[in-house]
Amino acid sequence: MSKVPPQSALAFHKGSQVQALAQHTPYQSSTASSETDDQITPAELTRQPSRDFGDRQDAVPSLNQRLRHNSSILCVVVNEDTLYAGTQGGEILVYALGTFQRKATIEGHKGSVLGLFLSRDGELLFSSAGDRIVNVWSTSDLSRQYTLHSSYDVGDIFCIVYSSILRTAYIGSQNTTIQWCSLPRKGSKAHARPQASLNGSHSSFFDSLDPTGVRTPRANDLEPAPRHASGGESVAIGKENVRHFAHFGYVYCMQLVNDGIPESAGQEVLITGGGDGLVKLWKLGEGRHGAPEELYQLDDGREEGHSILAIAVDGTFLYSGRSGGEIDVWDLETRQLVRNLKAHRDDVLTLAIGGGFLFSAGVTGYVRKFDKQYGLKARLKAHEGRVLTSAFTYHHRRPLFVTGGSDCTLAIWDISDCVSPNTAAARTSNEQLIDCLRRFVSYRTVSSDPRYMMECRKGASYLRSVFKNFGAATEMLPTSDPHNPVILARFRGNPATAVKRKKILFYGHYDVVAAENTAGKWLTDPFVMEGIDGYLYGRGTSDNKGPVLAAIFACAELIGDQALGSDIVFLIEGEEECGSRGFEKAVNAAKSSIGDIDWILLANSYWLDDRIPCLTYGLRGVIHATVQIESSHPDLHSGVDGSSQLDESLKDLVMLLATLTGRDGKVNIPGFYDPIPDLTAGESELYRDITAALIQRNPNLGHPNQLAASLMHRWRDPSLTIHRFQTSGPDNATIIPRLAKVALSMRLVPNQDAVKVAAALTRHMQSEFARLGSNNKLTITIDHLAEPWLGDWKNEIFKSLEEAIMEVWGPLDARRRWSSPLTPVGEETVPSRKPSEIEDHAVHDAITDTNDAHHGMQTAVQHPRKPLYIREGGSIPAIRFLEKAFGAPAAHFPCGQASDSAHLDNERLRLANLYNSKEIFKRVFRDLPCK
Repeated sequence: MSKVPPQSALAFHKGSQVQALAQHTPYQSSTASSETDDQITPAELTRQPSRDFGDRQDAVPSLNQRLRHNSSILCVVVNEDTLYAGTQGGEILVYALGTFQRKATIEGHKGSVLGLFLSRDGELLFSSAGDRIVNVWSTSDLSRQYTLHSSYDVGDIFCIVYSSILRTAYIGSQNTTIQWCSLPRKGSKAHARPQASLNGSHSSFFDSLDPTGVRTPRANDLEPAPRHASGGESVAIGKENVRHFAHFGYVYCMQLVNDGIPESAGQEVLITGGGDGLVKLWKLGEGRHGAPEELYQLDDGREEGHSILAIAVDGTFLYSGRSGGEIDVWDLETRQLVRNLKAHRDDVLTLAIGGGFLFSAGVTGYVRKFDKQYGLKARLKAHEGRVLTSAFTYHHRRPLFVTGGSDCTLAIWDISDCVSPNTAAARTSNEQLIDCLRRFVSYRTVSSDPRYMMECRKGASYLRSVFKNFGAATEMLPTSDPHNPVILARFRGNPATAVKRKKILFYGHYDVVAAENTAGKWLTDPFVMEGIDGYLYGRGTSDNKGPVLAAIFACAELIGDQALGSDIVFLIEGEEECGSRGFEKAVNAAKSSIGDIDWILLANSYWLDDRIPCLTYGLRGVIHATVQIESSHPDLHSGVDGSSQLDESLKDLVMLLATLTGRDGKVNIPGFYDPIPDLTAGESELYRDITAALIQRNPNLGHPNQLAASLMHRWRDPSLTIHRFQTSGPDNATIIPRLAKVALSMRLVPNQDAVKVAAALTRHMQSEFARLGSNNKLTITIDHLAEPWLGDWKNEIFKSLEEAIMEVWGPLDARRRWSSPLTPVGEETVPSRKPSEIEDHAVHDAITDTNDAHHGMQTAVQHPRKPLYIREGGSIPAIRFLEKAFGAPAAHFPCGQASDSAHLDNERLRLANLYNSKEIFKRVFRDLPCK
């Protein structure tokens, strides 16, 4: 727990220190020297500090995730699975450490949340704040269980701890007191008083009458109660449970220890630090009803009495962080000051111990790491502003260090490499997956730019090495130069299933669209993957490097468990973003080595929103064509040569294009719509499911029938689009161009044959051009063809995917979630919104927000998270080709959300989606052969 002190604590106006500690002060990057280098001379201190600092770097913690908010993070507390963070805005943010997703936001205090504490069993969360109350929350459903309030006006409550043995809470306050109270047993009303009086408790100082006998209400009293600050028992702290002037200054920090203090006789000891520069130890005991009895105090003898802002205990050693940048190291067995570290230029606001290291941080925004010999091992810039709080925990035996700052962010650091070089070998599969994806993203595999040809080859080689490391047989299938190779890899299933073993072909691609950050629109370097708000940002994370690696790791885990009952064949190409150039030829040449295929699976698209998983069963095909009309005469001047007798190429082209479509975009090519099947009753039902799910979250989408019609136009209706014109001659308004050409595309739907439609397009345009009687020359070039695809959404692979999705994603909360300033109720996230404005709806919907049930909201209704079956308007050239080439049905499983921004700035993939996609692949690869 950590706070910024005033220069004169007792003269500092109540509440203003909250603004001081949360003030954002961007720290300019340091020069070559450390932030503690010789800017402070020994004469400035009463005690000579240790000179154990410098710029040498040992193992430096790596940043796992940065979680953003809209106000400063003042305090944090963590257990193995959950992170709780208190904010300047009075909220408590609850995050899952596995996926870094926000599970809930508790609006529990009118003032800034200054202290958090978890009970030893993890069932109770205590929060103290600037509104003079302490709330006690159940961690199971985040409902308020108790509210603690003092008989005195305590001012800001900086810190709180709870003794599970004594069932007693202890608070440290602005008014220099330590207060304590026992939590009543459930149902006991002995300490209860009316809820309405909590926030209006009278203070003889702050609430005194003016000369006219009128008391001016405080602004805090006029504010409505926070949304979740209701329910539970109200407990008054009796006047007899107050230790006045526990410190001659604010009580900034406290800690509860169970052993290591010889004088405690095995009882719990409360350690406090205050604005008087003293550390005090207090013995607690049941015989005194939990009242603290002072054992002794630690005073380093300095006259100026620098405030104690943070304390940490490691065995029999106590560390106290001071204003002015120092850390005192005390031996509790001898009560001696054994070391004084000059850790920072300015106030040390937070200390944490873990993995055999001491971590300190403060006003400068830097974290410093000291070993057990108090040698500085590393430093890192943690926040653009003050580091206000920190904590250490183990998540699945992996050490994590958490910091929160005035830049309104939380940072989660992996310190495994700091603890032991051998720890890397024990990395979990998910951690290895993230490491592989980070390196995979670093390769600029942009297939459309010849400058990155070698990067594409390096990316392909790296991916092949990943396959090899997991035991897959691999080879590179060459394509015609200069196109990128195709990776063929095979994981063989359990030998015991050799007779009945099926073969699943997984298709993906390792190339990406171009991404430059010259305009500064990316939050990160596009090719340096970073974790932000539970997402992985970087080009290719969603399209398609993340899904490809999720499928590979699914195979690897099944092999490790001897549960891979099928052969999984991977075909990963490097030209998908350029129309799969050379892919068909390379696969046809290798069909004998690929062998027979029973099922085809790909994962190369996105959900309709950020909430409900989808399965894609249809894609439109595409024809790209260039139409050119050329005159025999050169470029001419319209004033000199223009006349009605002149056949102008651009005029001819415009008249020709006008024959292609009519009203409402209807394509006028004869027979164009003839093969298209009518909408069946079964498919119509799928659209009803889609519209019901979308409109429930966003009523502004309109009537269900209108929404369904709009989707059908984009998914199951063909279209023709004119993209761009190009003319010869200089770019001025008087030129009659010799040559005019246009690029157009046609999107096709199932039953339309791309080759036949291309031929019909050519015939139609030639016929219509002949009717013009022009002397110009018409040239039609078909640049690219891709067949439409329609899968059988009732077959075994789709059913396997559906079952796996429902099992992995779990139930869907159908209740409308309570609104927050970040996420208005009913608002749906869309890709066009800035990533900084997007709040992840899926997390709040995936986890039952039990706050609502306790505060008059609808009761949560749990439904199986059945995926939506959708079609898409885009095209993937390879899917229909693979079906024809191997005579096997295909299915399309989108891994990403609608807001992933693939092909756009700030492409990202949610960490939960990556992990869950891997689990879904595992179930399909394991169970599909058995069906």
